[in-house]
This record gives sequence, structure tokens and C-alpha cells, in this order.
Amino acid sequence: MTTADLIGKILQVVLGLVVFAAILGIIVLLMGRAPRRGRTAWQLLWFLLPALLLLAVGLVWPAIRTTLLAFQDNSGNFSWNNFAWMFTQPAAIRTLINTVIWVLLVPTFSTALGLAYAVFIDKSRGEKIYKALVFMPMAISFVGAGIIWRFVYEYRSAGREQIGLLNALSVAFGGDPVQWLQTDPINTVLLIVVMIWIQTGFAMVVLSAAIKGIPTEQIEAAQLDGTNAWQRFMNVTVPGIRGSLVVVLTTISIATLKVFDIVRTMTGGNFNTSVVANEMYVQAFRASEVGRGSALAVILFVLVLPIVIYNVNVLRKQREIR
Repeated sequence: MTTADLIGKILQVVLGLVVFAAILGIIVLLMGRAPRRGRTAWQLLWFLLPALLLLAVGLVWPAIRTTLLAFQDNSGNFSWNNFAWMFTQPAAIRTLINTVIWVLLVPTFSTALGLAYAVFIDKSRGEKIYKALVFMPMAISFVGAGIIWRFVYEYRSAGREQIGLLNALSVAFGGDPVQWLQTDPINTVLLIVVMIWIQTGFAMVVLSAAIKGIPTEQIEAAQLDGTNAWQRFMNVTVPGIRGSLVVVLTTISIATLKVFDIVRTMTGGNFNTSVVANEMYVQAFRASEVGRGSALAVILFVLVLPIVIYNVNVLRKQREIR
């Protein structure tokens, strides 16, 4: 980068700050001069306007542009070939199947493990420490988690010292080292384990807070009725945290649908491990097939949308009950 380019970029930043300050000044001035009766509405409008503009530029327009590109070929002509490719090519179909497997396994196991852990450590002596240990993976980025688990699955040829935990155990018990990340379909399951490891802490924290919100009177009444621990869990705890369970399941499902970093870091989508988000990147930026990448983005949006709608409806019903 030359000196002139650097000065130009600095001037662009300064100009952007000046424009932003000018817009803020205009907003404040107009709010001060607005009629008292409608001042609240004007304040709301002007304060929301910058955010709405940013959403329109950074979210709405790109979404519209992506949808249009999904129905175009490389020449810019209208075409359904991008969607036909997704549902006819074996590699693309395998990508969709892998994504469905991720969405089925990750939310289920993460929520189940998080709930079990929250129940078992509830009101225990070292509860804070136990929670911190399980929640720690949430503080690690997906890329960092992928690198850590690559060492767990690391493979070296027979006769060499194994630095990967799984292969070290395999050799210690008389077995041969295995190329875990290249062996289909176990490699997909091993990648899913990484996501479960990360998301279990989130599920545990949310569900533990929900369990503590259950009225003590309900649990004591169930004990007086002669119920055992399992009956209290199924008839008191689970109904009491149903709303939190829905939130946890839907949140983890959305995060799983968008998973990219783990797959990209550990296998690059090779060996039949690719998912929709990774394949979208590969097609759009590696294979220069922008239409196919856009079609995958549209499919990803369609898959996420029902989960979001369901979550909103559940929260709305809970609000009406309260």
C-alpha cells in the first residue's frame, strides 16, 4: 500500500465520521424542534432511522441480491439450474444429508447432556465450579475448538508415536491407528462431537437457571405425594422449564444449521463431511459459482425460518399465559 492509498483511506474514515456526526446533529436538532405532542413519535423515528438504514444496506439488500443471484446462471440469465444441481448431484445431496444429521444430533444431545448435568449438580457444594468447567468451551471460538479437536483425532502412521488422543488409546490397547477425519461416515460424527462439546455448556447454563426458577412449593408438594426423583423430574421439572427447553433447542438448531468454522478448520469439507454453510462458501468463493452459492444460502434461510417462527410463536403463547 502506497502513501497515497493510506492517506486516501484515512480521509475516507474521517469523512465517514464527519457524515455520521452531521446526521446525529440533524437528528438532535429536529427532535428539539418537533411539536411536544408528537415529539415522542419523532424521537422514536429518528433514533430508529440509522439502525433501519444499516439493516437495509447490510441485511435486506444483500438478502434480495442473493435471492436474485440464486435464480441466475453465470451469464446472468434466469435459470433453475442452481436448485436442480442441489437436488440431483450426489455431492450436493450428501451435503444436505450431512446438514440434516447435524441438526438432528447436535441440539438433541447438547440439550439432553446440558439438562442432565444441570439437574445433577443443582444445589451441590461445588456447583459454580462444575458449571464453569462445562461452560468453558463456549468461550472458545469454533476455529479454536476445531484446532484443539484436530489434535485429539490426529493420525500418524503405524510405528510412529501417536500424538492424537484417540489413536494413542487405540495403540495402547493393541489396535492400529485410524485416520479418523478421513474415514466416512465416522468423520461426520466426530465433527458433530465438537459442536456438542461447545453447545452443552450453553444448554446447561440456561436450563440450570430455569430449574432454579421452579417454585419450591411444587417440588415439596410432589415429595409429600410420595413421588420418586424420576417422577418429580418428569412431572414437575420438565413442565416447569418447557419454555427454556424450546429456546435452547431452537437456538442450538439455528447455530448448527449455520456451522462453518468447525468443518472448514478440521476437514475443509473433504471426505464427505461438507455442510450447507461450507459448501456455500466453496461454490461462491472457490469454484466461482456464485449462483450455486446463492442457492445454498437461500436453502439455508428456508431451513432456519421455520425454527425462528416456531420459537416466536412459543414465546408469544407463554407471554399470553402470563
